[in-house]
Amino acid sequence: MTHRPPAHTDSSRRSLLQAAATLGSASVLGIPLDTLAQAARGGVVVIGSTQRPRHLNPAVQSGIATMLPGAQLFATPMRIDDRWQPVPYLAERWSVSDDARSITLYLRKDAVFHDGRPVTSEDVQFSVEAVRDNHPFKTMFGPVNAVTLTDRHTAVIRLAEPHPALALAMTTVFLPIMPKHIYGDGQALPTHPRNSTDVIGSGAFRLVDFKPGEHVILERFDRFFIKDRPLLDRIIIREFKDPASLLLAFERGEVDVNSALTEPRDVERARKVAGATVVSNMASGVGPMIWLAFNTRHPQLQDKRVRQAISYAIDREFITKTLFAGLHKRATGPIGSASPFYTSDVERYDLNLAKAAALLDAAGLKPGAQGTRMQLSLDMLPGVADMRVTGEYIKPALAKVGIDVQLRNAPDFPTWARRVSSFQFDLTMDSVWNWGDPVIGVHRTYLSSNIREGVIWSNTQRYSNPKVDALLAAAGRERDPAKRKALYTEFQRIVVDDVPIAFLYEPNFSVAFRRLADPRASVWGLMSPMQDWGLSKS
Repeated sequence: MTHRPPAHTDSSRRSLLQAAATLGSASVLGIPLDTLAQAARGGVVVIGSTQRPRHLNPAVQSGIATMLPGAQLFATPMRIDDRWQPVPYLAERWSVSDDARSITLYLRKDAVFHDGRPVTSEDVQFSVEAVRDNHPFKTMFGPVNAVTLTDRHTAVIRLAEPHPALALAMTTVFLPIMPKHIYGDGQALPTHPRNSTDVIGSGAFRLVDFKPGEHVILERFDRFFIKDRPLLDRIIIREFKDPASLLLAFERGEVDVNSALTEPRDVERARKVAGATVVSNMASGVGPMIWLAFNTRHPQLQDKRVRQAISYAIDREFITKTLFAGLHKRATGPIGSASPFYTSDVERYDLNLAKAAALLDAAGLKPGAQGTRMQLSLDMLPGVADMRVTGEYIKPALAKVGIDVQLRNAPDFPTWARRVSSFQFDLTMDSVWNWGDPVIGVHRTYLSSNIREGVIWSNTQRYSNPKVDALLAAAGRERDPAKRKALYTEFQRIVVDDVPIAFLYEPNFSVAFRRLADPRASVWGLMSPMQDWGLSKS
């Protein structure tokens, strides 16, 4: 059957606006940002972030740090709008076989990479196989057997079994189309030097400069395949050491987008900035989750009674209602509450110190002379204020049941990622997202086949349960929504009981904008292509 998506409306939404930015005295490459803005035909937008990318290739790395610039540098076969509808992008149309075992992509014939070479079906073939073999979301393209080429602009993705999440997996930066003539040179893709230097992509913006810890500078690609796009001439992603310094820069007018508002008082401060708009739940499709993850191979933590005890010792109502004034929502399991596959029919782990103590006793962890049963370290994802606050609460909370927690703050994201992905941790606070369909964002954390040392946001807990593996395999290929929900319901109950993770809350990610027309055009928020972003008329 042939799927013809809604007609493309980019040209009808044309709103290129000439404006200069007032960005204070900061500079990039020695050039004041206000000078850069005045020189730009379509304007400059400065996005502030506390995330530090290790490189810029989302084919081998998930996370905001890489996805945000990656979505601008690399185009995908499809996009998805704010109503969950697929929209043509590099693929002008596509068709799905009756047995759902293949999807045929018909590529645009006018798309070129940033070096001027045409985008062809060979590049799609290379990119699909590269993501399948290297991305931490292993199940996202796991069923792909092969990609065959009908002609220079037609590629057929062939599957071992039906894959209901496949179309979704070809949007945003899940499937960046990379030039085979650059990345297919035999060098290992995860460490390829062109992931960071002289990056050649297929997207609306090309790389000007990348300095880890400082900035990513992107400018419009004049040969982009969508007419009169992108609207902006330049996007600058500035890195800040913490949310406080980013918020201050936003208040001073040095930043146009504050992407790190997770605390109620910061949201209120941003609302008071003249001309600012604060959008809650900016990325409705990502299904964000904040959790406390366990190293299940730790000598004490390998006993699920200990993990259950820790979960009972954490007061989630206090976290959501007192620490965050109701801004965030309590989490109950591995699938977010906005998903059609969510169930609330699981153990809730309401605060119960007596039960926690009894479980620790049963596990043989008796209090010592000072009342201490065990010591654990807690690593926290750096640059995320709400997780820092939550971690600081967890330390005294677990002390009440005799667990001495030592907070370990990593200086930057790469340090934290190395510790966690190499299993050198006891507990870790993390922000992990569902990404629309459990096949994309949930399976990766719980499949025993996805325990991959050195790969962050894989199964870094080293959790293994054969029944969970079987349930996820069945759910990943099941085409009937009701049957899928039943499989995922059983999966959630088992995982919540096994507690490889203590689920804490679903954050309400708020983003503040100034000088921009309303940029909400996709369920992926800032991890979407920004070719339609333009400056506001006011």
